[in-house]
Amino acid sequence: MRPVHVEKHLISRIGWLRAAVLGANDGLVSTASLIVGVAATSAGTGQILLAGSAGLVAGAMSMAAGEYVSVSSQADTERAELDRERRELADEPAAEREELARIYVDRGLEHALALQVADQLTALDALGAHAKDELGISEITSVRPVQAAMTSAATFSAGAALPLLVAAASAASIAVYTVSAASLAFLAVLGALGAKTGGAPIARATMRVTFWGALAMTVTAGIGNVVGRAV
Repeated sequence: MRPVHVEKHLISRIGWLRAAVLGANDGLVSTASLIVGVAATSAGTGQILLAGSAGLVAGAMSMAAGEYVSVSSQADTERAELDRERRELADEPAAEREELARIYVDRGLEHALALQVADQLTALDALGAHAKDELGISEITSVRPVQAAMTSAATFSAGAALPLLVAAASAASIAVYTVSAASLAFLAVLGALGAKTGGAPIARATMRVTFWGALAMTVTAGIGNVVGRAV
């Protein structure tokens, strides 16, 4: 008996992975940048922690709301497309059959075989076949607003908590340096974990998130320093 060949594709993780990486990266970069910017004004530890905590809460709520609204809009579009496809299947089955077959012809099948494939898939699940092959909607790629919102809020909070903890453990006079260094290390780890989970090149992802994080903190530290001197 031949062994069963089983494959596990990482594409199934794309929905929650995108929201998780975005949330954690945004939480870490934005909160670290905020803390560094405030610390650069020669603020005290209490002021630094207050600003960082406010950034964590506001950012998590903003990420959740923004992600929910954005993904809900995509879900509405998917439902509208499926409703239209359902009506077309009921009103023009022959045209829809030919449309589905044409997709398979474009992929390399002969027209007669493509019609057979279209007929068999339509008999099994007509709407599902058109949703997947015509509209690009499948169970894997289908959006989930609540999942995306909760994932973004949770991962943003986790990412934001890291520089906040470092700031709490550091003297205000060196917070710019300790928070920056620790945040860059956290970003490198985050980039590596995200790449490994998604099966992407680790070095490239690590360099990408570290570079943009360093740039964000450098800009905010410079603005904070200028504002601190002016005030």
